[in-house]
Amino acid sequence: MKVSGNILKMKTTLSNPVKYELPIGDELVDMNAFIGKKIKLTFDGQINCISTGEKISKSYNQGYSFRASQKLAACDICIVKPELCHFADGTCREPEWGEKNCFAPHIVYLSVSSHLKIGITRESQVPTRWMDQGASFALPILKVNDRLTSGLIEKEIAKTMSDKTNWRKMLQNDVQEVDLEQAREDIFEEFADLLDDFDADDLDEEIITINYPVTEYPEKIKSLGFDKLPTIEGTLNGIKGQYLILDCGVLNMRKHQGYFITIEA
Repeated sequence: MKVSGNILKMKTTLSNPVKYELPIGDELVDMNAFIGKKIKLTFDGQINCISTGEKISKSYNQGYSFRASQKLAACDICIVKPELCHFADGTCREPEWGEKNCFAPHIVYLSVSSHLKIGITRESQVPTRWMDQGASFALPILKVNDRLTSGLIEKEIAKTMSDKTNWRKMLQNDVQEVDLEQAREDIFEEFADLLDDFDADDLDEEIITINYPVTEYPEKIKSLGFDKLPTIEGTLNGIKGQYLILDCGVLNMRKHQGYFITIEA
């Protein structure tokens, strides 16, 4: 098999294990089918902005041109730090986009990719967000009406626990044992007044367990990238998060959105 085209982040389907499909050009390639096989990925030097399609020499915010990264609401700092939302000030880069994406129900959740962390996502992105992060376990705990509110809640809870994923430990499958249900109850008790102030709805959901198509986890992490290594070749030992786990290192596919790649297997 040989397929060429610009790539986007892998599409995920929650199954046992997670199903991964790579958008490349006009194709949607089943990546699970290559587990345990030799694959070769070659970057020809061409990058296209995933928003405008224009050729660029360097990508920003995982696939955008510099101009797009400065104009699009999806690339604004409030996407990374939602508590900095400035829609109410009338300065949103794309008000219609903001109304559609930021003024939609959001979920505050607990997850374990390596250790316990607090996070937020649009309700429509459940469970995609967790698979993209490589979470082994996830538990929705709160539902609110908009992104700003979820960000303010996350910021306060993050004072007592992490809001970051240790991607290296995640890829080594170094996952701590955590009682997510107890952690949820602890949050409900400790932050009861805060949650009442923000009119957050408590959720009584079951823990979601996520298994990934991996035959062998790396003992050491070697990060690979097309900018320094145009040709990457090796046995695909697995996929977790948005990473291909090869016997020669790990490759973040989302980081290379917009790159024109040829895959041979």
